[in-house]
Amino acid sequence: MKNNPLTISFTALLLVGFAIGFTAADVAAQEGKRPNILLIVADDMGYSDMGCYGGEINTPVLDNLANSGVRYTNFYVSPTCSVTRSMLLSGTDNHVAGLGNMGELAAPNQVGQPGYEGALNERVASVAEILSDNGYHTYMAGKWHLGMKPNQIPHARGFERDFSTLVGGGSHFNNGWNIEWQIPKMPYTEDGRPVKKLPKNFYSSRTYTDKTLQFIEEGRADGKPFFAYMAYTAPHGPLQVPDEWLRRYKNRYDEGWDGIRHQRLARMQELGIVDKGANTADRAFFLPRSTGLAPAVRVASGRKMEIYAAMVEYMDDQIGRVFDYLKEIGEYDNTIVIFISDNGAEGNDLRGMMAGQPGTFGFLHAMNNFAENGHNSIGRKGTYAEYGPAWAQVSMTPFRLWKGQLAEGGTRSPLIVSGPGVKGAGGWNKEAVLHVMDIAPTVLELAGIQHPSTYKGREIAPVQGKSWVGMLEGKTQSPRTSADWLGWELFGNRAIRQGDWKISWLYEPFGSEDWQLFNLAEDLGEQYDLSDKFPEKRAELIALWDEYVKTNGVIIGARSPFEQASKALPNRVPEFDNYPPVRGMEAIPYQKLLEAMNK
Repeated sequence: MKNNPLTISFTALLLVGFAIGFTAADVAAQEGKRPNILLIVADDMGYSDMGCYGGEINTPVLDNLANSGVRYTNFYVSPTCSVTRSMLLSGTDNHVAGLGNMGELAAPNQVGQPGYEGALNERVASVAEILSDNGYHTYMAGKWHLGMKPNQIPHARGFERDFSTLVGGGSHFNNGWNIEWQIPKMPYTEDGRPVKKLPKNFYSSRTYTDKTLQFIEEGRADGKPFFAYMAYTAPHGPLQVPDEWLRRYKNRYDEGWDGIRHQRLARMQELGIVDKGANTADRAFFLPRSTGLAPAVRVASGRKMEIYAAMVEYMDDQIGRVFDYLKEIGEYDNTIVIFISDNGAEGNDLRGMMAGQPGTFGFLHAMNNFAENGHNSIGRKGTYAEYGPAWAQVSMTPFRLWKGQLAEGGTRSPLIVSGPGVKGAGGWNKEAVLHVMDIAPTVLELAGIQHPSTYKGREIAPVQGKSWVGMLEGKTQSPRTSADWLGWELFGNRAIRQGDWKISWLYEPFGSEDWQLFNLAEDLGEQYDLSDKFPEKRAELIALWDEYVKTNGVIIGARSPFEQASKALPNRVPEFDNYPPVRGMEAIPYQKLLEAMNK
């Protein structure tokens, strides 16, 4: 049969489209082929850890992704994991979506209030629910942390296939212990059913990758596009890595944190991420100079950073498996890839917090049963270690503080976007101020779907994020103007950013418990409070804070974050079925959870 002269192959149409200014999304729409979307989230990974952001950790896969896509310097998340994830999947503020506070740490006056359910609530529809109802396969592998009841798990919120851990973190191997005291044994689900036995060779990053590849392969026969959410738990503590990777960075960090931070900052300046002469953060006030430590202590501390670095590289390696597979099946060039971290690096020494050390506010219980047996055993199955605030400060170069805090070090994340139609390959965007709430509306626009006003008969909150599609296509430099603003609140700490200006209110010892004003264009490290110099600007931003509270139903906790932690965290792991309710929230023993989900 003769070829129709009006029929043009997709590849040829794509080339013609680029020549006359069409985007890949336009061309795909003409062919009836919508893009796949691969959303990859690292857990507690720092801003400067990857090589493409100035780090010394070997991340060739993500570096290559950056070379084919665009890196962004002003991308914001929440200071903690579940809070970020609620905004990521809903496109709206966490106080609307159900994570006004982490469910584990709700203050007494927040329990039972709208927006403080401790799970992704019914006021929102997840992006997976909307995509699934509009012709997409929806897959998830990794960390959920957005609810554990049968109507709250991934399969109930739009993911047709999933292999998920429901809690915030725990062993990366298959011995199953959990770092959250309500559910001592980590619960996993697969396709909405409880996983009673993990794969024989389970390691989190490897198994989550295996499952993602399985889901895509098993679903591709019908030709539908996919949305795959890869929610790695690396490099969240405990620091653990497969045995063959234990010595990958042997002695790399023996010189200590100050030297490594200095080297990172220099590379970031060379890359143009940080302007030379810019004000960057000083070492936290309670941290010693690493050069002042005894050599043996410095080496032991560096050993923790070695394992952390190995975890990051191993995750990078596993991401490479997914890219290789997509190329093999001919889908890589039709896949938009978004890579982020969920919050700042983990600087909270969980056991140190229990001892009352300054600056070590943590969110979980002391892991007395999982202490490492000497630094040479760190990283192996059954050991427990965190790398602490000194190395977290390195991971968050050039910013101040880390996870849990509303300083830049708690809320800035790396962001790489690559794929068809993304203009500016290999470049940086330093102008756009972006937020994790933007991802849901961006994904929906890429898929050609409008966010609904109702879902399954109930009215749902509109998205607050802004789509990046115009920016990705090179039509605009940013989805926001200098007049637009962003707000945050967590554990009573507060912040507003508008343009280059930021105000923050932080509890002591990291803040003054009053509003402070910073100009981030000149002061990335938030070192100089300009309140006295610019009182009118401070007042303007405080007025925006009042608007943020009113719009989102913010309830400031009745106690400080340190008091919340001390009330919530017992000094030992309770017995399997004998732990108390969490401040009025239902605590579900693992066995009862399995029984409920099996019904």
